[in-house]
Amino acid sequence: MEIRQLRCVVAVAEELHFGRAAQRLQMSQAPLSAQIKRIEREIGYPLFERTTRSVRLTTVGAELYRRATAILEQVDQATADLERVAAGRAGRLRVGFASSASYSILPHAVRRMRETAPELDLELVPLTSAEQVDRLHEGSLDIGLVRGEAGALDLPTERLLEEEIVACVPGDHALAEKDVVTAEDLSTEEMIFFPARDIPGFVAEIRPIFNGLAFPHVRARVVHQETALGFVAAGMGFTLLPESVSAFMPAAVRVARIASRPTTVMCIARASRLAPAAEVFRHALFEAASTPGAT
Repeated sequence: MEIRQLRCVVAVAEELHFGRAAQRLQMSQAPLSAQIKRIEREIGYPLFERTTRSVRLTTVGAELYRRATAILEQVDQATADLERVAAGRAGRLRVGFASSASYSILPHAVRRMRETAPELDLELVPLTSAEQVDRLHEGSLDIGLVRGEAGALDLPTERLLEEEIVACVPGDHALAEKDVVTAEDLSTEEMIFFPARDIPGFVAEIRPIFNGLAFPHVRARVVHQETALGFVAAGMGFTLLPESVSAFMPAAVRVARIASRPTTVMCIARASRLAPAAEVFRHALFEAASTPGAT
């Protein structure tokens, strides 16, 4: 029995008139009668008692009507759900992000998605750039946010925004009194840095700051900026981070500007043609990037 046949049964059962049911289904009466007879032959029982003046449901017809309405409600609901998925308003979206993006563009984009696609199951996964690339290749991630243009050269990338790089120093350090520091000031200090294997883009943006100078001695390498700031607060050395972290700086850390090229936030994906939800999220990212205060 097909869905269109169930719709025929429901229409006749609700109208109790073949002419009105045919009009409702936008078909002629003869094909509708033929469909009902075909169903009756298939199940072996009459569905309607017909006279020249009336149409009534049989017991079997009433039961089929009850079941048909339930099935059609599920079919209609599934169709509506699929339409929302196709529009990127529902379903599941897995987003990887560098931790620094959680202080800038990501909260604004997520807020937009909650407003425009409240039914979307949005899974946010903090990952290093290398982890995002690996998971995009294996298909367990749909879209990602990385730092630096060298973060994913083998994947489609788009520049979302730029922000300044700042120096984060212990609050009791001599450099903490300065609003602006130079690469020369920092080159002789202990540094909390990042592994190039895991965060290639941001590391590639940091190294040119010290061109022509000795690179600072790296006391520790960490993959999360929160860990880096904790080590700075403990007096282990300085670190360089995107300016957006300034709003969430520990009390024991001071921030100073440093002359450098800006750091970039890049959107990466495993295909140039994104899934619907990923495309909607991409638009939310660019809207967030153009919003004052997103950085």
